[in-house]
Amino acid sequence: MNILYLVFGENQQNHAQAYFSICSFLGQMDAHDRVYVMTDAPDFYERLNGKIEIITINKTQLDDWQGKHQFFWRAKIKAIEHICRLHPDEAILYSDTDTFLYSDIKILKSDLENPVMHLNEGALSQLKSKTEKLMWQQVGNKVFGGVLIQPHHAMWNAGVVGVPAHKGLEICQLALDICDDMLVANVTRRLIEQFALGVALSENGDMKPAENYIGHYWSNKEEWSVAIQRFIINSSLKNNSLKVDIQDIKQFDFSKIAILKRIPNTQRRLKKLIEKWFPSEDKGFVSK
Repeated sequence: MNILYLVFGENQQNHAQAYFSICSFLGQMDAHDRVYVMTDAPDFYERLNGKIEIITINKTQLDDWQGKHQFFWRAKIKAIEHICRLHPDEAILYSDTDTFLYSDIKILKSDLENPVMHLNEGALSQLKSKTEKLMWQQVGNKVFGGVLIQPHHAMWNAGVVGVPAHKGLEICQLALDICDDMLVANVTRRLIEQFALGVALSENGDMKPAENYIGHYWSNKEEWSVAIQRFIINSSLKNNSLKVDIQDIKQFDFSKIAILKRIPNTQRRLKKLIEKWFPSEDKGFVSK
């Protein structure tokens, strides 16, 4: 199995999440498994030297992967395709940085005999958000990438994307075709790559959800970022080795922090209003 992360920019929080996630996998991987990190900031992964493969890519490569419509998340599909070309006969697991493996990796490997994504959010035709309703109006009963989008086609969360062995290049090409056709048709962009991957994978096997062994805290990044920051500071102050970090994460109680959290819109609006009405002020600095 080949595990892939795609991490760009100098936001250290994203790289810290990636480190935490990678360590959660390293604790269960065997000699035949590999971790790839595609990044423009390879220096952040020195501690993992010898345990992972770094693929350094730059803005030119990223721009090319975004295609002529410059859709950023198209690069996710291209990154998966790149690893599929390296290992066409092996399973590929793409993982967002805000994830962790918390259950037996053997279940994951068994499920990867089929296509995998994080979880099924429901048939696009039945989803209720404004974006999803609009998207269904734009794509429902129309052909994209040679696939007729029907009411049963689901929106799968793309925080985890698992491609079974031998089918990777075929699936990636179909996902790219669907994605590009939707961009040409000016479909609302926010969920295009997610839906394109879900359709392409489901057209090539019996989809399996990864939520029972991989946590994805996309809706509660604030609390998880605090926990990960605390973990990394503790490791740094104690000068822990990578081996110790991996063991500590194996003992980590993942159940203590919610992975799903709903913040009411009223709370968000009130917070913005308070910050606007009562802005903070810088009152003093040390002199040079």
